[in-house]
Amino acid sequence: MKNFLVEVKGAVDLEKNSGGKSLEFAKVQVYEKRYEEILQAGYKEYPEHPRKETTVKKRGRKKQSKSLNLLDRLWYGMREVLAFMHDFQVPFDNNLSERDIRMMKVHQKISGGFRSNEGAEWFCRIRSYISTARKNSQNVLSAVRNAFVGKPFIPNVA
Repeated sequence: MKNFLVEVKGAVDLEKNSGGKSLEFAKVQVYEKRYEEILQAGYKEYPEHPRKETTVKKRGRKKQSKSLNLLDRLWYGMREVLAFMHDFQVPFDNNLSERDIRMMKVHQKISGGFRSNEGAEWFCRIRSYISTARKNSQNVLSAVRNAFVGKPFIPNVA
């Protein structure tokens, strides 16, 4: 699956670089069919293991393996996984989003949280300002310094 997704990303990048706005419909269909074939092969590779019968009947859904959970997620989330192929505005990965929330999660993990809601709000404002400056290729220290002297960086809205 990983190799397939990288291949599709390459095709999307080629189309973007040549000025295209989307992949040809025939290519999209071929890629979607291959995606389904890979998942079907995965389901054959990791069939559900028979459950041991116990004297106590458990309620609810039976636990699946991590592999089956991933296969199900990829199967039912096909549209989301391949969104970058249908809409070139959608990034291939979500690394930027993960980086934006990482500092908050690290702070929660180390400190156990914030002492007040006001402190959390200020932390989020500062992190948001720094993230916006980075995304707009601004020097972070200069942007923070300018904010303190009353000349904050304000990005241009497209």
